Parts: sequence; structure tokens; C-alpha cells
Amino acid sequence: MITAIVLIDCATDSIPEVAETLANLPGVSEVYSVAGHVDLIAMVRVREFEEIAQVIAGSISKVPGVLNTESHIAFRAYSRHDLEEAFAIGLGSTD
Repeated sequence: MITAIVLIDCATDSIPEVAETLANLPGVSEVYSVAGHVDLIAMVRVREFEEIAQVIAGSISKVPGVLNTESHIAFRAYSRHDLEEAFAIGLGSTD
């Protein structure tokens, strides 16, 4: 699974409508309304790299109200579960 994090600037008066439209696009798993220098963050999850261009340039960028996008491709995902395994030393429980 390939993940892209897409930072989205959109017309201020249409943030909820843009977010709803983006959330319904194939390949977009989540959309967050955020505080900061962007209005929305979309999580794109696809199986092939070629699909990233289709979702971001072909769909997200063409949604009315989207003014600009900045995309970041994830190389690896880290989660609490992954970190616990990485730091485990392999000793069994002493119970």
C-alpha cells in the first residue's frame, strides 16, 4: 500500500463541501480539516505509484474550491505498535 499525505489550500467559504467531496473520491481514505497553513489534509492510499497521479492530479486538484496542493509520499509508516516491537529486546515475560 502506498500512502500520500496531501496538504490542500481551498476557498475558505467552501471547506466543508470540498472536504466532503474529497472524502468520497476513490483512493482518498480520510480528509482532515486542520488549523495551520493549510485548510485540509487528505490521506491517499493506493496500490500502485501510477494511481497517485490519477488521484491527486486527476481528481483532488480538479475539485471545485481546491486552490493548491502539496503532496508528500510516505516511505514507511511508524505506529506505536511498530515502535514497541523495534525496542523490544526479545525477553520473555518474568511472570
